Amino acid sequence: MSRPRRPTPRQIRRRRRTAIGAIVLLAVVTAYLVLAPVVFAPVDEQGARVVHLTVHSSAVGEDLGVNVVVPAKLGEERGSRPLLVFLHGRGGSDATFVEDEAVFSGLARLGSHAPILAFPDGGDHGYWHDRAEGDWGRYVMREVIPKVSSRFGVDPHRIAIGGISMGGFGAYDLALLHPGRFCAVGGHSPALWFEGGETAPGAFDDARDFNRNDVVGMVRDDPGAFGGVPVWNDYGAEDPFRAYDEGFDAALRADGAHLSAHSWPGGHNSSYWDRHWAAYLRFYANALAHCR
Repeated sequence: MSRPRRPTPRQIRRRRRTAIGAIVLLAVVTAYLVLAPVVFAPVDEQGARVVHLTVHSSAVGEDLGVNVVVPAKLGEERGSRPLLVFLHGRGGSDATFVEDEAVFSGLARLGSHAPILAFPDGGDHGYWHDRAEGDWGRYVMREVIPKVSSRFGVDPHRIAIGGISMGGFGAYDLALLHPGRFCAVGGHSPALWFEGGETAPGAFDDARDFNRNDVVGMVRDDPGAFGGVPVWNDYGAEDPFRAYDEGFDAALRADGAHLSAHSWPGGHNSSYWDRHWAAYLRFYANALAHCR
């Protein structure tokens, strides 16, 4: 009886690679089965519904999306409903916040006091103001707000505006350039600067563009520039914009403005904002309830 032939070194290496490949494949499949229900599960909208609109923008020169979140309970009749326009940060889009369960959870807690939410697409780094690449401010004021208001029965006198990072800058800028237009304005980790030379690349066209939209400078020159409407400002203790946001707070406090200022643990990231969405939405809902 002949003995079995011993495998050659080449065969041993091949079998070893095959075994390792099988183990890796098994690990990948196991990880997928464990994570798929979490990673790929649909966002729990908690009874709200998301409606996607397209704005054929002449202000910016392109078609842009707007996601509108209609709360599960609309406590107001058509024509008297409150609206919160919320602006995304750099690199975001109209889809940024409708993929975030913290938004829907915070909205559900408000019940019938929840406002309609509009999340427009503001481009990668348009910074929500009129500039060479397009009139992003005009797009929000004259295209997004009228379209959403008409479609969903919004009271034109019950609109608030807010945003995160780039969007926080945009919300303040639009509220300052359109006094009396909004019931409340909020910035959440807003991207602010004291001087044009400190700004992020691409945030402004040039020094003149910055000076026309210098949010901190405007409130330093006139601490009452927001016209008495409630203003919210929050930022993380480790946020790189903290010094600028503190300067913004100090300028507003100089005139006793209606300011809600908060500094909480955390940085400039989604985990920080997700922890506070409920507080954000409660602020806007309370302001809109008292704005007639």
